[in-house]
Amino acid sequence: MVKVHTLKLKRKMEFKDLVGLHELSGIDTSIELIQWGNWSENANVYLFVLDGITYKAVEDPADGYRSMCKELEICIDKVSYRFPPQKVVGKMKDDDKYGNNDVIQFYDFITDKLVLEIGTENYDDWYPTCVMNWYPENLFCNENK
Repeated sequence: MVKVHTLKLKRKMEFKDLVGLHELSGIDTSIELIQWGNWSENANVYLFVLDGITYKAVEDPADGYRSMCKELEICIDKVSYRFPPQKVVGKMKDDDKYGNNDVIQFYDFITDKLVLEIGTENYDDWYPTCVMNWYPENLFCNENK
């Protein structure tokens, strides 16, 4: 009897789950009205497509001085900016003298330049900071444009 392994996709995931080689093929940034318990407010949202799966990252703006990136969610939202798959390598950002980081950084496989970073810097500090940065100019396909 052959044992078949199936991959179960978690609806919510940690940033470290995306460490390794991937193909990035889409991104979208927006501001959405997000419900937080009994209230709602505008929040920054990033959608990005890795290996054909769409991930959603939402900023929790906390109180204007602090912000955090909630855990990633796999979603079916439509991503408006699509492009041919580009190989990227996901790495966790190292902690530094200012604090501990929970940030996934994607580097172009060929140029080794930072393309996308999402997460929370200084997550265990009094003033954590949500990080959502997209650098399309660092993709190899855009190098001479």
